[in-house]
Amino acid sequence: MRVPARLLPFPAALAASALLTGCFATTEATGTDAGERVRVAMMQPPRSGLSPLSDDAFKLSRWSTAETLVKLDADGDARPALATEWKQSGRSWTFTLREGVTFHDGTELTAEAVVRSLTRAAGASPKPRILDGVELAVEAVDAATVTVTTAEEDPLVPQRLSSPQLSILAAKAYRGKTVNPVGAGTGPFELTRVNGTSSAALDRYDDYWGGTAKAPGIDVTFVPDGTARAAALRSGEADIVEAVPVSQAALLDEDLITEVPMPRTNTLYLNTEKGAFEDPALRAAAREAIDAESIVKGVYEGRADVAEGLLGPALPWASGLREPVRRAKAGDPDGRTITIGTFTDRAELPEVAAALQQQLQKAGFRVKLEVREYANIESDALAGAFDAFVLSRATVLDSGDPAAYLYSDFASDGSFNISQLADPAVDKALHKAGATPTGDARRQAVIDAEAAVLATDAAVPMLHERVIQGDAADVVGAAHDPRERELVTLDTHVK
Repeated sequence: MRVPARLLPFPAALAASALLTGCFATTEATGTDAGERVRVAMMQPPRSGLSPLSDDAFKLSRWSTAETLVKLDADGDARPALATEWKQSGRSWTFTLREGVTFHDGTELTAEAVVRSLTRAAGASPKPRILDGVELAVEAVDAATVTVTTAEEDPLVPQRLSSPQLSILAAKAYRGKTVNPVGAGTGPFELTRVNGTSSAALDRYDDYWGGTAKAPGIDVTFVPDGTARAAALRSGEADIVEAVPVSQAALLDEDLITEVPMPRTNTLYLNTEKGAFEDPALRAAAREAIDAESIVKGVYEGRADVAEGLLGPALPWASGLREPVRRAKAGDPDGRTITIGTFTDRAELPEVAAALQQQLQKAGFRVKLEVREYANIESDALAGAFDAFVLSRATVLDSGDPAAYLYSDFASDGSFNISQLADPAVDKALHKAGATPTGDARRQAVIDAEAAVLATDAAVPMLHERVIQGDAADVVGAAHDPRERELVTLDTHVK
């Protein structure tokens, strides 16, 4: 049974109705199997036509349509997926491919297909984040074996290859200048239709190597407005709702929501290259002005954790390794004007920015806010167009290891360096963390790199989020994944 509609206050119901009109009503099943398709309301629409070389790759992973050579377990260790085993010899890793795997167009998974996909990713511009600072070459040994060789010995190659941005797709996906994943994956669901930034549809792929999916298909609607997503769950128009805003969680039946601590940090990135925050003393003044606890209580209604560093409680080893960080002394803002940018796609962020505006103005800054949808503000943020930027950032999203996130965001050549940071000490610490073998030594090197970043005040970590996912009462087997890689799986279905 579908969850029955529940009454909303009239203005809220009217607004939600307007936002949802047409979202789910026009979705049509493209398969012929019996059973109910899983209807999913997702937060962010595709940014790059669902290219796996962009962040859209995580949508493909969450829909179980594109797969990688390896996957990560709960501890972040690499486990078999399209590859069944691997071994290292110096700079080279050899992977043995799983037998009996076919792409959704019926072609077979071969070493040639793996070489094609990984080579395209390695040569992409910009590179997938997981390959920041990494040069790799891929060769076929035989039809079922590939070798991945890096310029320097890299202990994280298997973890890197678990990134959804390194999914293996059929040859048909690479026929144009862009990568088109429609009908080209290996997962239990085949992507059959994409309607721009409004919706997508997937059908069960009956020849999936891992068995038969319990649901006949998935119908996805992209609903950036958090109130509308929550209303879709409340009214029974969606079965699974991604990222329910904190403000809406209290309006939902507690049995319909699951709160999961996330390896995600809400951070204020400060532009170290130009403007007011080129001055370390003013960066320190901003840090001291921020009251993260009041933001957690006021904006997140207590459903978040105050940050001690860039890495949060989802990585429990981090807090025990930290030592105090020496930072610059705070200077006098003296009425300096700063512009803080953020985006609307995560409903809490504009509220966080407004709270920061008040706190920083109290400290002596003059603060302007600029808020847009993420797709319309990302390029300006990366180009350093703002003095500060509020971002909710996943810290182990790609590899299960935070070194990649730290490098991407804070290395002088990192691809997501919003702070425009170029600090030799930070670069040295980041390179050391990336080169250290997995285990206790690597964890300590990661914390040392975090300390080097914090010492610059290029980023002020405020809080660690908990994701709130909504599942209708008749949904079985939906994944609750801290890394945001799984959502609808082989076992997910509607009763």
